[in-house]
Amino acid sequence: MPKDSFRFKQFLVCQECCAMKVGTDGVLLGAWVNVGHRALDVGTGTGPIALMVAQRFPEAYITAIDIDGSAYAQAFENVANSPFSDRVGVKHVALQQFEDNEKFDAIVSNPPFFEPALKTQSGSRLLSPREIARHSDTLSYSELCRNASRLLVENGEFSVIVPFDYRSDMDMEAAIVGLFPSRVCAVRTSDRKPVRRYLLAYKKHPVAVEQSELVIGSTEYRSLVEDFYL
Repeated sequence: MPKDSFRFKQFLVCQECCAMKVGTDGVLLGAWVNVGHRALDVGTGTGPIALMVAQRFPEAYITAIDIDGSAYAQAFENVANSPFSDRVGVKHVALQQFEDNEKFDAIVSNPPFFEPALKTQSGSRLLSPREIARHSDTLSYSELCRNASRLLVENGEFSVIVPFDYRSDMDMEAAIVGLFPSRVCAVRTSDRKPVRRYLLAYKKHPVAVEQSELVIGSTEYRSLVEDFYL
């Protein structure tokens, strides 16, 4: 097995060329998202979410996109070496470049969340590749929500994972473009710790919101990820 890689039960994710490594956020989202027949994974990185979705939904076709050339190349390799290469397509393209008639049943993203204002000012140290990948000026919440609304089918669902203090930002941007919460899952690292992440799903029409909570390491968590972790 390559040195810088992550082994899932049914596929291997090599990640030596990509700044964003496999992490809990992506695994949670890949195991939680609802998908129909056609899904779009925005900012796929090394491709783990797209591959998890392909494993969970045997009838689905997933388009995985990333604007970073190294990430695209790594994801392309990982998909080609997986059992799901016939149902996952990897593209080196920006979300904004999709035509209005390219509709998806599900759009999923583990989006960047550092605000541009937090970036180190010019003349200071250079940002690391991981920091650059995490800055929201590469794809703002506003742009993400606007294009998700544009590309979703009428009954589709848009799903993300965000830090707890960014939920209000995502909810606001979703509301501006006519997306309504459909599922909300609060994620804690332990029973006694505050919420650290939110799994959020949105639809084009108001629905009764499904509320849940998940504690990392709990029985519910292990059940959610058991088909993926060795």
